[in-house]
Amino acid sequence: MSRRRRKKQTQRLVLAAELGRTTEVRALLRAGADPRTPDPDGTTPLYGASVHGTAPVVKALLEAGADPDAESGHGDQGTPLCAAACWGHTEAVRELLAHGADPNLREDHGTGNTPLYWATQGPHEETVAVLRGAGASA
Repeated sequence: MSRRRRKKQTQRLVLAAELGRTTEVRALLRAGADPRTPDPDGTTPLYGASVHGTAPVVKALLEAGADPDAESGHGDQGTPLCAAACWGHTEAVRELLAHGADPNLREDHGTGNTPLYWATQGPHEETVAVLRGAGASA
């Protein structure tokens, strides 16, 4: 596959993940899109799905080999678990944890906030409980 085609495929995968298009995500993965490759802005498909709380897409990307702890962006995004926790996307949080996401991993290359911190910033009691059940601490 050419470099240009891979870049376009990656952009399509990130967009489909952000929009929660599970069928399209699966089709792109079958066609060879790499779930670990970020788009030109540094956004990974898994981060896009996590911040929007699309648990079926999160699961599909993780099953295809996406790293549950890979930081997204160029210093302005974070980890998939922090993204899902911040918005109280409990089912996405569960999928990430089930696939090995570290509940205590701080964003910003270990110097930022934890998923639990983000979950406690909003009315996300269920997400907080899931994270604490997985061993998360402040």
